[in-house]
Amino acid sequence: MSEVANNNVRVYLTGSCEGFEKLRDSLSQQPGLEVVGSSEQVAGALAALAGGHLDCVLHCTSAPTLPAHELAVIREQTRSPILLVASGEPSALLDEALGADVADVIVLPQLTENVVFAIRKATHAGRRIAESGTRQGRIVTVFSPKGGTGKTVVATNLAAALAKREGSKTLLLDLDLQFGDAAIMLGIEPEKTIFDLVTAPGELDSEKLAGYVTVHASGLDILPAPLRPEDAELVTEAKLGRLLEVARACYDTIVVDTSPFFHGPMLATLDRTDELLLLCSLDVPTLKNVRLALGTLELLSFPTGRVRIVLNRANSKVGMKQREVEAALEQKVRYEIPSDRAVPLSVNKGQPAVIAEAGSDFAKALNAMAKSVSSEGAKKQPSRKFLPSLARA
Repeated sequence: MSEVANNNVRVYLTGSCEGFEKLRDSLSQQPGLEVVGSSEQVAGALAALAGGHLDCVLHCTSAPTLPAHELAVIREQTRSPILLVASGEPSALLDEALGADVADVIVLPQLTENVVFAIRKATHAGRRIAESGTRQGRIVTVFSPKGGTGKTVVATNLAAALAKREGSKTLLLDLDLQFGDAAIMLGIEPEKTIFDLVTAPGELDSEKLAGYVTVHASGLDILPAPLRPEDAELVTEAKLGRLLEVARACYDTIVVDTSPFFHGPMLATLDRTDELLLLCSLDVPTLKNVRLALGTLELLSFPTGRVRIVLNRANSKVGMKQREVEAALEQKVRYEIPSDRAVPLSVNKGQPAVIAEAGSDFAKALNAMAKSVSSEGAKKQPSRKFLPSLARA
């Protein structure tokens, strides 16, 4: 897996029209652009759209009217700007596009440099909007493709450690939607959960979000998983995407605890993740699953520079060393977390170890991780946010 240059504009093409293949090939040869992939059927591109961290989506159509359904499906997966590429006589389409969620309409045939200009204009507009915001929180996702690796322990303690840092407003979001344990590990019996929030009537905004979080003694805000497994189905990718965008505007950091699967909510979260903490431990089955997860992330075009390998229980004497993990994964371990008796003690107390066992080796490792995550956030450019506009190329 290779790191993509930071200034490359990552483009994905969907749909089809006359001149589609020629356009795709010409864009692939343009410096500063990276064509991540293409699919004639939007349904076949959902994974790439959701997990690709795209800068722009080009949707091609030969229909004389606006392909509203296809655009809606794309928008459910990503907030990246959508450019509509049309062939034929799209006079009605141009009028309909004025009120649609598209950044621009490009009518083929068209000079390649004009298309490149429209792409850059759309992506730069999104970045300017992001830079004008007062707060653009970072999303830190904690993930492991195997249960029992300590994912929720790491997520809850990292979130509590971040919340303790001066001036840091932090939200812990439990997206293990069927069997999430974040609330119980923090000793909380929540009255409201993410299920209650997304099914409540009315538009989701910052005030509404504030009314559904539970505040921990550490100052951490928590949005727990649903209380009943069957309620998980109502937390759709579209509602989750809206929730994460609202949370970005309210918090400095959103720590997301996840289930061990690449399902819809996880893909929607990946699309907005700034830093992915991928947990591994010193056992062969987990190592195998983490390798598969890295391969899946590559297929989803998730940027490798945002992945951080976390070796949990790193000091366990089980016949495997850190260097063997790094060799198997072809990745350096970014964070090491020791096995510590303080962890089960704090879990059984319903208190994060960074508070209940602050002098433990585990707490020191998590506080160091929180400091590093905060430093990454200070260096990071503001996250992209998209506000559609229409400018004829």
